[in-house]
Amino acid sequence: MTSKVARFGRYSALLFGIAASTAIGAQTVADSEVPSTANLNLPQNLQLFAKADPNIRKPTAIVNGYVITRTDVEHRVNLFMALNQLKLTPEEQNQLRLQVLRLLTDETIQIQEAKAKDVSIPAEQIERSFAGIARRYNRSPDEMRTWLREIGSSERSFKRQIEGELAWQSLIRRTIGPFVNVGDEEVNAIIARLEAAKGTEEFQLREIYISATPERAGEVFQAMQQMIQQMQQGRPFEYFAQFSEATTRAQGGDLGWVRAEMLPAPLAQAAQQMQVGQVAGPVEVPGGFSILYLVDKRQVLMADPRDAQLSLRQITVKFPPGITPAQAQARVAEFAGVLKSTNGCGAVGEAAETLGAEVVDNDSVRARDLPPQLQDIVLGLQIGQATPPFGSPTEGVRALVLCGRDEAQASNQPSPDAVRDEIEERRTNLRAQRLLRDLRRDAIIEYR
Repeated sequence: MTSKVARFGRYSALLFGIAASTAIGAQTVADSEVPSTANLNLPQNLQLFAKADPNIRKPTAIVNGYVITRTDVEHRVNLFMALNQLKLTPEEQNQLRLQVLRLLTDETIQIQEAKAKDVSIPAEQIERSFAGIARRYNRSPDEMRTWLREIGSSERSFKRQIEGELAWQSLIRRTIGPFVNVGDEEVNAIIARLEAAKGTEEFQLREIYISATPERAGEVFQAMQQMIQQMQQGRPFEYFAQFSEATTRAQGGDLGWVRAEMLPAPLAQAAQQMQVGQVAGPVEVPGGFSILYLVDKRQVLMADPRDAQLSLRQITVKFPPGITPAQAQARVAEFAGVLKSTNGCGAVGEAAETLGAEVVDNDSVRARDLPPQLQDIVLGLQIGQATPPFGSPTEGVRALVLCGRDEAQASNQPSPDAVRDEIEERRTNLRAQRLLRDLRRDAIIEYR
């Protein structure tokens, strides 16, 4: 049952760089799940009897008797900023602190519920997880501890997060997993739909969804426009995904692989017009607005040319320090001329001697792993041809010569077990989210 909860977490994808795998169905908010105030019976012309001061921010909390200190919050904020290499303004840091406090509150509630159900995580298991994460970052446990102190975080805070993740997953496996079952008929129906959709386009998307009432629509739209502007300036999408209200927030907004018919009409239309690596939005959807990021796209059960295995030879001419733009341009022109007269990979060595260049070989490059600007160019080359020169004023000029290519094979239809695991995992996660929502409702939380 482990696979059912492998992706359920609060923000592992943001802090530890855990990649979310594909999903059969999109996690976008469905029409039936759009936030509604109908059952709250709110007056049309309400009167506020006290002022809400947006400048008052509560940095700490007591959750069912457990104290979350300002230090706890700062340790997690510093960890998040260090792992994502963020430089935030004071206002952005305040927003992040509030978000981290909410996450720490959830973490505390989850650990408390696990202990109430006699689920505890041995210290040895936490140590093993800590060591495993350290290895992922090419550090020993001692080096990881030192690094945590250097960035203003702590081993205790880090292990508390590990404990929260493991305890919650164990609780879900025990209390929810055994009751989620998928029949053969449903699995076969999904496989049949995949076969019927063979050749149609599907998209790997990330989404940020924020709800908006008619009165707040303009404010939310403007705020999301500012998000997009900051993404264009280099701020990672995952940073803003933490503010999403969709169920995919814990996975950095990842919707997995979806087809247009699986999305609300406005999102489907936007996805079909996007290029890989592009951000679109804000897109108005029922109940609010969404921002989409297109990670990749492909055709269902068809071979993707970008999965071709390439054998490449790179030739590089470095620029000396202090080179003028005119000198650099002359060097590029010389490089292009020699490259044009170079016939095949076997002649690259001679060309490199002429130019004083470096040559590097790589016989196992997938086309999709190249920068987006080069993928289509390389896939259009014949064996022995080279890309146009590319580079930068500081790193010099280079080109890739195609020495061989193994074409991509057609995608295999997923096995019934894989389909069943995906469905069970999604349903388990949805039930876990409902459980957490109920626990929040019953918790006694005092903000200080």
